[in-house]
Amino acid sequence: MRYIFVAMVVIHGFIHLLGFIKAFDISDIKELTLPISKPMGIFWLITGITFLAYGGVYLSGSRYAWLLGFVAVVFSQVLVILFWQDAKFGTIPNVLILLISVLAYGQFNFQNLIERETQVIIRGVSGSSGAIVSPDDLQELPDPVARWLQRSGAVGKPYIFGGKVLQKAAMKLKPEQDYWLQARAVQFTNIEVPAFIWTVDLKMNRLIRMRGRDKFENGKGEMLIKLNSLFNVVNESGPKLDEGTIQRYLGEMVWFPSLALSPYVSWTAIDAHSAKATMEYQGAKGSGTFYFTDEGDFISFSAMRYKGNEPEAKKYEWVLSVDGYESFEGIRVPAKMTATWKLENADWTWLQLEIDDIAYNENATK
Repeated sequence: MRYIFVAMVVIHGFIHLLGFIKAFDISDIKELTLPISKPMGIFWLITGITFLAYGGVYLSGSRYAWLLGFVAVVFSQVLVILFWQDAKFGTIPNVLILLISVLAYGQFNFQNLIERETQVIIRGVSGSSGAIVSPDDLQELPDPVARWLQRSGAVGKPYIFGGKVLQKAAMKLKPEQDYWLQARAVQFTNIEVPAFIWTVDLKMNRLIRMRGRDKFENGKGEMLIKLNSLFNVVNESGPKLDEGTIQRYLGEMVWFPSLALSPYVSWTAIDAHSAKATMEYQGAKGSGTFYFTDEGDFISFSAMRYKGNEPEAKKYEWVLSVDGYESFEGIRVPAKMTATWKLENADWTWLQLEIDDIAYNENATK
């Protein structure tokens, strides 16, 4: 499809060169019946070259191709209007090129937003102190949590100050949905100054994509979802989202084990296989329960979270479950997980998540 579009752009560009050829009497172009002056012929030439340049830049994947596309379409449509009798059908490819350029502009704008917000989130991550997690650091933790930190390989390694997590996912957007939508996501997490930003690209079909961004910063949660990076589908914030986001931050501790030692996290022992964690930060508070095996492997996380951000939204149990483990930079973490809402009528497993890679501390900023 990409190459077909570029071929159309190139052909459209070459067609504009015919106006230049007619204006300078290089050849007789019978399809162009209206007279074309030499200055106007130069304009036809410039427009054609602009389309050819746009095709090349678009094919190269440049973030700024949309700008050249806008310019080419404006130039071309001016010529179409001036020479409507001969050129009116040029409006059809112009509309298509304009549509592609608008979509690319939306992606450009959304990506710029993500990059600006990410730089704020990861600021200071590379400035780790070099402190090492020692067995003495685990003495105040509940026994199953201490066993987990030992089992994960975090003991003897530097404290984690930040991380970058590359993910692939399958999602069901509604409980009744019987098919999975495929997505790619990336998350940057700051441990020292609690924050994260998660961005996802969800493919609905060949024409429609959802771009989403979840963020936790300064104790506040935000959710933004855009249709084709252009139109807001969800743009939410508020106390319910603050609590839910801090609970998510807690649950993702399993990718960053030394977060268990954060001064913002307190632990309550439950039994030999579980412990409750509570996190308070800048007015936001959330809690959840971690479950472990005898060997110290984390197996699930459970929290009562608001499902939705509406005034009437109710809390339901939200469960992260582990399906597989891998090691990244010597830290053993859950690499395959599912997320499930336990609703009144039935369970809704809405997310299947697989970790492609995790980079810690200074590696997370590269």
